[in-house]
Amino acid sequence: MRVIVGISGASGAIYGIRLLEELKKIDAETHLIISDIAKDIIEYETDYSISDVESLASFVYDDNDLNAIVNSGSFRFDACVIIPCSMKTLSAICNGYGDNVINRVSDVTLKERRQLILVPRETPLRTTHLENMTKLSMEGAIILPAMPGFYHKPESIDDQINFIVGKIFDIMNINNNLFTKWKQ
Repeated sequence: MRVIVGISGASGAIYGIRLLEELKKIDAETHLIISDIAKDIIEYETDYSISDVESLASFVYDDNDLNAIVNSGSFRFDACVIIPCSMKTLSAICNGYGDNVINRVSDVTLKERRQLILVPRETPLRTTHLENMTKLSMEGAIILPAMPGFYHKPESIDDQINFIVGKIFDIMNINNNLFTKWKQ
């Protein structure tokens, strides 16, 4: 499996880091892009260094390198996950504004009709945010907000993070035990 992971400048970079950790466990080939603001957030919100995060990926691209191979429609991959997805990034993707690698690869993913999973991390949401999400959903993007459930009876923040990553794995049809599935 080949997955592109974009970490944009919203709170919740740990979601992207955990996704990379779990993808590494299953030997997925990962292509990572971290925005400049996300690098600041990673260092502020987590105990990970940027090099720690980059070491989790198979390949790493500078977000400003518009010549990166992942920007080409001929580069084959199974899914692209932007986690977390800032509202700025969401707006750029929605409006086809490919000014950096995260935005451009998301645009390529949609135009090539591949799986794009966006994990917005913002609250509250403006009408414009909701409209952008609706437009992207209508184009085939999967909007998977970082809104953990509670039916699995989480006992820690890690349980909540794993819930979101488990949901992403479910969307990508990757078997996982990251959280207890709903049972009646």
